[in-house]
Formats: sequence, structure tokens, C-alpha cells
Amino acid sequence: MRNQGYSQVSRRPKPAIIAAIVIGHVVGLYFLARALVPDVTGAVERDVLEAFTVTVTAPPEEPLPPPPPEVEPEPDAGAQGDPGKEAVPQDTKEPDPPIKLKKDKPAPRATSTGTARSSGAKDKGEGTGAAGTGEGTGSGNSGSGRGNDRVAVTKPSVRSGELNTARDFPVPEGGRKTRFGKSVIVHFTVMPDGTASRCSVASSGVDSMTTGLVCSLVKQKIRFNPATNAAGQPVEARYGYKVDFIGG
Repeated sequence: MRNQGYSQVSRRPKPAIIAAIVIGHVVGLYFLARALVPDVTGAVERDVLEAFTVTVTAPPEEPLPPPPPEVEPEPDAGAQGDPGKEAVPQDTKEPDPPIKLKKDKPAPRATSTGTARSSGAKDKGEGTGAAGTGEGTGSGNSGSGRGNDRVAVTKPSVRSGELNTARDFPVPEGGRKTRFGKSVIVHFTVMPDGTASRCSVASSGVDSMTTGLVCSLVKQKIRFNPATNAAGQPVEARYGYKVDFIGG
């Protein structure tokens, strides 16, 4: 006959409770063994730790990347620039003139005024070259002195003769056309007898052979009217003669 006063239902313990009970017994046994046989417990602990020791190898170090380039800050577009250097003027000196100009001496005072009896008087005087009359040689008007009788007052002129450019001169190399339109100028002294002397070539545009014959031909073929002085007497005078080669 069943007992009606008690329940017959059995309940299973929870897993967490069972685990806690087991862990509690293990821990209790561990501390009991550590207290009773500490050497054995220490050896066991070392073996367990060595079994679970893991050696961790560090990876090789990679080279560090280069640092990024420094970026210079850009100046503000509206910022004021650095002030410029103050300009210093360069010393200048005017160079000395290469040639020093010579100052003219002041002209002496004129002595042509007054009536003193001296050279340069405007009226009469005893000095040479008076403006009026005087006793000196070569006075302006009349005097007792003798003048220079060699001074020509008229020029020489051709009296007779001429040079024929075709007959008197030989044909030059290249033909007469090489001297056509050219000329020779000679200077010489006309003597009182009307002959030429001391002749020289002043300029020439023809060949040397033709040029060398001009002076000798002038002396041979041409006679001149000589120059004369104030008394009408013939005197020496320089004269120029030109030979034009027009057709020969």
C-alpha cells in the first residue's frame, strides 16, 4: 500500500552544481597534498607548467619607412615681402681732360693811336712801315729809302711755244687711250731772260715715262714773259704749267 503522505518524484542535480562540487573537492585535495607533501606537489606543478609553456618567436623587424618629406609652409599670398636693400650711390669723379688746353695770353695794347714819332704811328714817324710818310725803308707812301727790287708786281706769262701731246710724247704702253683725259702739272721758276728753271712735277695722272718728259720739254720749247718789279725790271718768279692729254 502506497504512502499517500510523501511525494515519490526524484530530481536530478544541475550540472553547474556538480561542477562546483567537483572543483571544490579538487582544490581541497590540492591544498591538502601541498600541505602534506610539498615537494611532490611542486614537481607536479613544474611539469604541468612546462607542458603548457609556449615559446613565442617575434617576427623579424621590418625596416621603418622613410619619414615623409617636410613640407615647407607656403607663404601667405597677401604677406609683405622682405624689404629691399637700401641703394648706396657710387662715388663718381669726372676724369681729367687728356689734353690741357693752353690759355691764350692777352693781346698787348695797341700802339696805333696818337701822333708820337715812333713805329706804328697813324700819321708820320721815323719808324719802318709808318702809315704816313717817313724816312724808313719801304714806307707806305714816299721816303728816302731804297725798296726791294726783287719783289715781283706782275706775273710771268707764256710768250711763245707749246707742247704737242701727240708728237712730243711717245706712245705709252697700252696706247694713247690710257692717258686720254688726264694731265700733268709742273712748277718752275721763270728767269729774267724768259727761260724755265728748277722745274718739278706737282701732280700727274699719266705714266711715269710721259711724266718725266714734261719738264725737259717745257725748258726746250716754251719761252715766257718774265715777271717785273715795281720799277718794270724783269725778276725771277715761280710759275705753274699744265699739260692736258686730250687727243694724243
